[in-house]
Amino acid sequence: MKITWIFKSFESLTLVELYDMMVLRQEVFIVEQDCPYLDADGKDFQSYHLLGRDSKGLLVAYTRIVKPGVSYKEPSLGRIVTSPVVRRTGVGKQLMLESINRVVELYGSAELRISAQSYLLPFYSEFGFEAVGEEYLEDNIPHTQMYRAG
Repeated sequence: MKITWIFKSFESLTLVELYDMMVLRQEVFIVEQDCPYLDADGKDFQSYHLLGRDSKGLLVAYTRIVKPGVSYKEPSLGRIVTSPVVRRTGVGKQLMLESINRVVELYGSAELRISAQSYLLPFYSEFGFEAVGEEYLEDNIPHTQMYRAG
């Protein structure tokens, strides 16, 4: 599937882009996963945002790249999400590759840390992430911290 990638700082996002990314995040993380939590956690201001639109302009993939020192000492990926309409089409893999490439562009290294939903550990391991530490609950969902060497 052909995806058009848009990559911006928070300040550069248009109102439509901001709205679309919040809708996708809420659709998946709050409604689909039945997990009420405060999505607007303040980290968006200190992040870059990668938005993937399909050929019709629908936002189908999103990641925020959090600057080093905000969540971890390394840059991190967060709110990694694909729309239910594109699951199992390879868009998630495209999203991860594009996200890693953008981190390299920004910071000169692909060293990353993520807080992964535990059921997705096999998926993230395909991109060089390794589980570190014990599983923990984040917003009542099992998570595991993962690290990717640069």
